[in-house]
Amino acid sequence: MRILFQGDSITDAGRDRSDPHELGQGYPLYAAGFLCKDHPETAFEFLNLGISGDQTKQLVERLQADFIDVDPDIVSIHIGINDTWHRAETRDWLPDDVFEAQYRTVLEAMKNQTRAKILIIEQFLLPMEDKAFFREDLNGKIDITRKLAREYADAYLPLDGLLAKACVGQSPYHWSADGVHPNDNGSAFIGRLCADAIAELL
Repeated sequence: MRILFQGDSITDAGRDRSDPHELGQGYPLYAAGFLCKDHPETAFEFLNLGISGDQTKQLVERLQADFIDVDPDIVSIHIGINDTWHRAETRDWLPDDVFEAQYRTVLEAMKNQTRAKILIIEQFLLPMEDKAFFREDLNGKIDITRKLAREYADAYLPLDGLLAKACVGQSPYHWSADGVHPNDNGSAFIGRLCADAIAELL
């Protein structure tokens, strides 16, 4: 059972890029651990090809080598926050239709050119004051991610909402220092959710 984790720095999480089986220190590591514990009868192969800083356009550029050629049984995709964050300083937001077209290109190829089941993990932002204005752009792109999930996903993790819930009664700083990159608590939280979502596809 070959499982591919794809995305940006949240997925990359300091992994050794010379070894795609080295999962880094983020949610893929936790998800893999939970899956192996919960399903000892299954022979898993885990690969992490997330790259820090990536946006949807980089996933399109990496589509053949890092998605299709890998030929996973399940692909988990978590992308989108950088499509907003990298334009936040100027508020010169990426048009929603461009974001949708780029993400759709990846999902369409995975659906039609591979046998992979698709888990989409929605991008998220924890409630931290310095990044609150990201919501001007982010909310619309989360809506697009949800729309694409209805069309292409075999499983969906509504992470923005689940982390919002987790921040009720618990400081956002318990999960992340900057509202975007999970700490160990946040990575374990996401990893558990990711493992449960993947388990539905086994």
